[in-house]
Amino acid sequence: MNDQSSAAPTDGTSERQAATLEFREATKRYEGQTEPAVDSLSLEVPAGEICVLVGPSGCGKTTAMRLVNRMIDLTDGDILLDGSSVTERKPAELRREIGYAIQQIGLFPHLTIADNIATVPRLLDWSKERIRARVDELLELVSLDPAETRDRYPGQLSGGQRQRVGVARALAVDPPLMLMDEPFGAIDPINRERLQNEFLRLQQEIRKTIVFVTHDIDEAIKMGDKIAILRKGGKLAQFATPAELLMYPASKFVEDFVGSDRALKRLALQRVRDIDLWKAAKVRVGEPAGEARAKIADSDLPMALLVDDQERPLGWLSDRAFSGERVERDIRSPADPVVELDDILRDALADLLTSETRYGPVVDGSGRVAGVLSLEVIGGFLHEAPIEARSGAELVEES
Repeated sequence: MNDQSSAAPTDGTSERQAATLEFREATKRYEGQTEPAVDSLSLEVPAGEICVLVGPSGCGKTTAMRLVNRMIDLTDGDILLDGSSVTERKPAELRREIGYAIQQIGLFPHLTIADNIATVPRLLDWSKERIRARVDELLELVSLDPAETRDRYPGQLSGGQRQRVGVARALAVDPPLMLMDEPFGAIDPINRERLQNEFLRLQQEIRKTIVFVTHDIDEAIKMGDKIAILRKGGKLAQFATPAELLMYPASKFVEDFVGSDRALKRLALQRVRDIDLWKAAKVRVGEPAGEARAKIADSDLPMALLVDDQERPLGWLSDRAFSGERVERDIRSPADPVVELDDILRDALADLLTSETRYGPVVDGSGRVAGVLSLEVIGGFLHEAPIEARSGAELVEES
């Protein structure tokens, strides 16, 4: 058992620090090919962050990832893991310290779930007690019941469950670095989004350094702290945060790859609470009509929002509601959709469009009206430079 493996936690807990990863002019040329698969790739991934490699087919993104654990050897340049060259390590030894999760999952069908997760710990001569504790800990970490799962076989699980087990196996010896090659690519869209969110929440706990490969720019924007867009020939086109990438594409290639709707993609990186909402005229049944009209004049909408005693929205009032001395309950239209401050802006926009309305009341965690979201507010946001746009991981952490 080598020194690094003995440094892994002995009690089944996650204690190892994440590693920094640096590509230094990393190059891979295959004999007989006119251009490199990866060409002088240079970038640095800080410890505990997710770096997504994305680009069109044949751009070298999977090759670049496999250079890290020496499944493919470098032709030129270097890759440093915590400041040490991976070329100085024996490939088998190196791979035992790097978690690896792939689209096909790669579970051994003839082994139980517990034995699948225990594959690398057994190679490192962990005790049976330690392995069992680690297996149960990891199954709980990926939201699977150990008692119901550990003795089953991969064929008895759903695709989403097998993918969770694949992630658990990659984490078995608490690696400082994880490589993930389109890990959610074979999952249906609904379960894919669920697994993405679950993994981002998990990352808030484990804080591993992760290299994540995908062909899907939307997944890259959601999953990455930083995104490296590669183009044909394995050349780095841009390395930036999701917000920087969407707002300031470095070239026509990047702009085209991100898509013509890149402005709308920014909505996936912000919550409703992050933008300036319209002021609503909140009125109650029975209050003086004159005071209610004054509230309308001081608001950003030409109508009043009826609220209850807890300031929860009830509906938009008609002009007839103010015909007497006091406000009457005469609703022009329901207060739909009701948007929450913690909603993702993209989802809030979808709610407005589905309801065929230009605006909707926004409520806080107690259901009290905090303002009004409108198509105009969202349009104004899209024309502003990003100031504190968060990553998908940070948004999931806040939810």
